[in-house]
Formats: sequence, C-alpha cells, structure tokens
Amino acid sequence: MDTPSPRTSTSSGSPYESSIGFSRAVRLGDAISVSGTGPVWPDGEVDPDPVAQARRCWQIALTALAELGGRPEDVVRTRQYVVDAALAEPVGAVHGEVFGRVRPASTMVVVGLLDPRWLVEVELDAVVT
Repeated sequence: MDTPSPRTSTSSGSPYESSIGFSRAVRLGDAISVSGTGPVWPDGEVDPDPVAQARRCWQIALTALAELGGRPEDVVRTRQYVVDAALAEPVGAVHGEVFGRVRPASTMVVVGLLDPRWLVEVELDAVVT
C-alpha cells in the first residue's frame, strides 16, 4: 500500500490568509493549486493599470508555485477574473507573455472582486512531472 503524499503549503503574507483561512498555494503529491491572487504589492498598494495588475498577479502566483517545486511549464490550467470584458485583451496579452509556450487550459470570467481597486485576479493549477 502506498503512503499518502504529504500536503505542503505556502503563504504570500496576504492578511486574508489567516482571517479567511486559506493558503496561497497547496501541493499534494504532484498537484499544485494556487489560490485566487490579487495584484497587491507588499506595501498594500495596487497599480491602477490592468496590465501592471495582471503582471503582478502572475508574479505572486508563480512565486508560490516555485516555492512548492513547480515551474510555469508545469501549469495545466489557469483562471483569470476581470471586472470588465474590455479588460480581456490587455489581461489576456499578459497571460500570453507568461504562458504563450506552455498554453495551459484557461478561462477568463467577468466578475466582481474583493477589493474595488483590483481589475484582475488569477489562479492556477499545475502538475509537477
């Protein structure tokens, strides 16, 4: 009988992690899931530019992925949440910068987000092979 893989997680220091009760990312075996990630800088600031926000989101998410042993090439699914359909092109272009060679399955949805300054939030799933 196989021994279950240990569950590991990482934090990004978001104040919501402890109050809501979640981890930035969790690894179980070969699977890594990165939670919804908003465009917040360490000082709490948020750049108003949607392209800068998308880049910041992916930077945070990919850092969490790396902390658990994953690489962008391991990403199999991404989700992007935007507050306006007009943001699909600029936010999608950033996704293309990050994942153009990897080409994971992906979804983009128009939603309302937790912080009114946020125009985009992202999440990802990866399988480390």
